[in-house]
This record gives sequence, C-alpha cells and structure tokens, in this order.
Amino acid sequence: MDDLDIWRAANEMIKLYGADAQFKAALRADKLLDLGDSEGFSVWKRVATAIGDLTNGHSSGDTLH
Repeated sequence: MDDLDIWRAANEMIKLYGADAQFKAALRADKLLDLGDSEGFSVWKRVATAIGDLTNGHSSGDTLH
C-alpha cells in the first residue's frame, strides 16, 4: 500500500470513528498480527501512525500537494 492510500485510509477512519480512530486502527493491526498477517499488521500500524499525525496536526510523511 502506498503512502497516499495510507493517508486516505487514515482520513476515512477519522471520519468513521472520530477520536477512536487511532485505537480502532491499532486494534485491527493487533488482530492481524495475531492471525499471522505481518503485512496487514504493518499496513494498519502505518494507518494508526498517520491518524495520530493527522489528529495532532502534523505529518510524519511527505507533504501531499
């Protein structure tokens, strides 16, 4: 999943879950790890990090224009 897709997923999670979005993404990541899906785990950890960045008003990735 490329960076743009991560940011899109993060924005969608914020729309759906508001203040709980980062927690929900981390929960999904943990569930995938439990299932042995390391790639899915990595993707959802990136989404959780992006949610944190968006909700804290900064970006850890490249600026999208």
